[in-house]
Amino acid sequence: MGKKLFIIIIFLIMILLPSCGRSDSGIIVAGSTSVQPYAEILAEEYAHFHFGEDIDVQGGGSSAGITAADSGTAEIGMSSRNLKEAESHLWSVEIAKDGLAVIIHPDNPVQDLTLEQIRRIYMLEISNWKEVGGNDAKIHIITREEGSGTRSAFEDLIMDKNPVTPKAIVQDSNGAVRLLVSDDKNSIGFISLGLVDHEPGQKPVRALNLDGIEATAENVRNGSYSLFRPFLFVMAHEPEGLAKDFIDFTLSPEGQKILEKEGLIPVMDGDG
Repeated sequence: MGKKLFIIIIFLIMILLPSCGRSDSGIIVAGSTSVQPYAEILAEEYAHFHFGEDIDVQGGGSSAGITAADSGTAEIGMSSRNLKEAESHLWSVEIAKDGLAVIIHPDNPVQDLTLEQIRRIYMLEISNWKEVGGNDAKIHIITREEGSGTRSAFEDLIMDKNPVTPKAIVQDSNGAVRLLVSDDKNSIGFISLGLVDHEPGQKPVRALNLDGIEATAENVRNGSYSLFRPFLFVMAHEPEGLAKDFIDFTLSPEGQKILEKEGLIPVMDGDG
């Protein structure tokens, strides 16, 4: 009888063993490639204190993330633009603000452009750098794809309802735009301000001054630099469970300090 009981116990252990030490608790956070690297850092920090709770951060773009949250494909969508009227039924919270930087190669002598000059470049009305005080060279225009929150913010803040030229080189992430600009002395692009400074192994790019104002987080805070957009977490309903815990962590003083350290502008004060 004892041997039979031992066999039953071993059998039960073998059935249950795959789940031992592993939690089925997990959520998907998907969307904006601008928000993605910051969400990954937050998820990593969150995991240090919440072992076994998996937060899977994926890209795809703001519109894709909002759609994923609405359909339930992802618990949390990430957006680097405000919700449109058709999306207003969704729950959302702003987790930080991000400056939008217009970037060029460090060897380009141009230091400053006006909003109108940038708009005219992206409309192809200005096509040579010498027209704005630079070298005699064709401007290589780089933009983001349709549906990108970064592109939506650029169009809202700069283009004034004018279309970006279809001759622009389209890239699907901030990182790809940054890489092209860092390799091309005659290019211009736009990325998240927090991504301008290069990581080890990356080539540098330089953010243009806008109407004489330097593109810095401090100037976004004090209102002198006008190109900035919200970073949002979006859900189909009021957050609960792991999603709520992760959002609460993001909005906590600790989470906001992490985002500020990474170059974003926090939305909560030091007391949370």
